[in-house]
Amino acid sequence: MAASEAAVMSSSSLKTDTFPVLETAGTVAAMAATPPARAAAAVVAVAARTGSEARVSKAALATKLLSLSGVFAVHKPKGPTSAELLNRLKEKLLAEAGMPSPEWTKRKKQTLKIGHGGTLDSAARGVLVVGIGSGTKMLTSMLSGSKRYIAIGELGKATDTLDSTGKVTEEKPYDKITQEDIEGILQKFTGNIMQVPPLYSALKKDGQRLSTLMKRGEVVEAKPARPVTVYSISLQKFQPPFFTLDVECGGGFYIRSLVSDIGKELSSCANVLELTRTKQGPFTLEEHALPEDKWTIDDIAQSLEHCSSLFPAELALKKSKPEKSNEQVLSCEYITLNEPKGEDDVIKTC
Repeated sequence: MAASEAAVMSSSSLKTDTFPVLETAGTVAAMAATPPARAAAAVVAVAARTGSEARVSKAALATKLLSLSGVFAVHKPKGPTSAELLNRLKEKLLAEAGMPSPEWTKRKKQTLKIGHGGTLDSAARGVLVVGIGSGTKMLTSMLSGSKRYIAIGELGKATDTLDSTGKVTEEKPYDKITQEDIEGILQKFTGNIMQVPPLYSALKKDGQRLSTLMKRGEVVEAKPARPVTVYSISLQKFQPPFFTLDVECGGGFYIRSLVSDIGKELSSCANVLELTRTKQGPFTLEEHALPEDKWTIDDIAQSLEHCSSLFPAELALKKSKPEKSNEQVLSCEYITLNEPKGEDDVIKTC
């Protein structure tokens, strides 16, 4: 998982915001009969009250934001990386709460802690689990829990990334492959198996992601096969050259490697055309994942309350520690709000 980039939050607190002034018929009539100087003063007073109320409202939202704690899920679309999506979410929340602002910079150090557990490739969509506040301590459990995917594979083409975003490296015939052929080999990929991770991945070598090294054109050796678990796998549809799989697996499993290995087992090759994560732990795409138009403080607060029942009480209270691994699987951001944001943002990855 890539470390999240620091979001640069700019504050417009030194500018005078223009707020709508609500005028009743009586107010308008009174102003019409008032000398210009007094009328102008009345307008200023109303505007000041409106601005003050807005600041109070923003302060209340900021307080509510900093009090949020728990785990919820968002719907990640195709395109952005998981880290980029987390930044987008963070920026929307901070902007809604008007943070940082002069009122907050005068107070003691305030911190918003937010992170995600379980990276989705930029070309994939689906459930992305997010922890906020002390909920980030629960994210480690998301990494070891089960995940479910719907994957559309394409036979006859292999790519360097093992999906449709990569460069085609090989083409082989697939016209003799039948639905029965695919169904007949799926058992080989079920249960506790060994899997070689893709070269384009968040796995690291000498502190750098393999995908970063590959993009630089550096020679990268494949990581050795490692044990993974597939709880279930079924063929949902076969319309050559495309086939659709429903896969439930454990942590550390790569759907791209699975599809590539299936192609090889069929004496052909294959890559992932579409990938959707429909479930991560107890979170499902249909029931729990918030679309972007629901990324508000109130909607997330409601989602946290709804999702709290998904975890046993002992897990919710457990302060789990991230496991040491060569794979960066957990991104937690600590956004310090006691000074304007810039290049020195306090960003920690655990």
